[in-house]
Amino acid sequence: MSSSSVTDQRRLKLLDLIRTEGFVSIPDLRSALAVSESTIRRDLDFLEAEGEARRTHGGVFFTGQAASLRIFEDRAGQWERKRQVAVAAGQLINNQDTLLLDGGSTTYELARQLVGRPLQIVTNSLPLANLFASSDQADLVMLGGYVHSRTGVSLGPYANQMLNSLNVQKAILSIAGADQRGYYNSNLLLVETERAMMECADQTIVLADSSKFGRSSLARLCELPQVQTVVTDHGLSDHWRQLLTDAGVELVLADPTNTASVVPQDK
Repeated sequence: MSSSSVTDQRRLKLLDLIRTEGFVSIPDLRSALAVSESTIRRDLDFLEAEGEARRTHGGVFFTGQAASLRIFEDRAGQWERKRQVAVAAGQLINNQDTLLLDGGSTTYELARQLVGRPLQIVTNSLPLANLFASSDQADLVMLGGYVHSRTGVSLGPYANQMLNSLNVQKAILSIAGADQRGYYNSNLLLVETERAMMECADQTIVLADSSKFGRSSLARLCELPQVQTVVTDHGLSDHWRQLLTDAGVELVLADPTNTASVVPQDK
């Protein structure tokens, strides 16, 4: 067997261990794979570059895609733009912030950027909770309620009741679309829960790649001015840039260089 095949097989086994356990210490990985610590660290460098794992003090935790949930399927064509939006949104987050994250695919990508930072996280998403559960840096609160099987998010009156007792600095939401009347999602129960999220937040931030603007969906979440900040990519049309800034929204544009620019609002 070639050395490259041996390396590939070892890395697959390493990834499977991390995925299964959520968090694994370096000594446990070394013991399970019967290789040196330097080899483990080289393999972890590779997995981190691929976005599948991230090291923290004493070990490594899984940050790969939750492939078992259909919310993340058939979206590879948009994923790079989602990643750019997530990186830009991460620049708006301060250590020690209290964040509320919903269960969209773009917020999941943001969560992957945030794992390992000292934060308080509230979420209704099982995939997001799984990312943070093994991190010794994050305080995690998981909202209860009816779990939507397709997306793995908890919805309904129990989740909403719990939200009524909480306060967060930033609620970070995904949307299915936006038009001149406001922001939309495709699930009525989800929209009710997202409204409760907005109510308990000092600031609401919407993450959406530029393809979401100019189209509606089943349920309207709120009007454009009710969201303080929108993070999207540079593909957003001039028409939509003007609409959002005219509505008093802080517009943050991500680009492939992993930087973000804020569009100035007209005075």
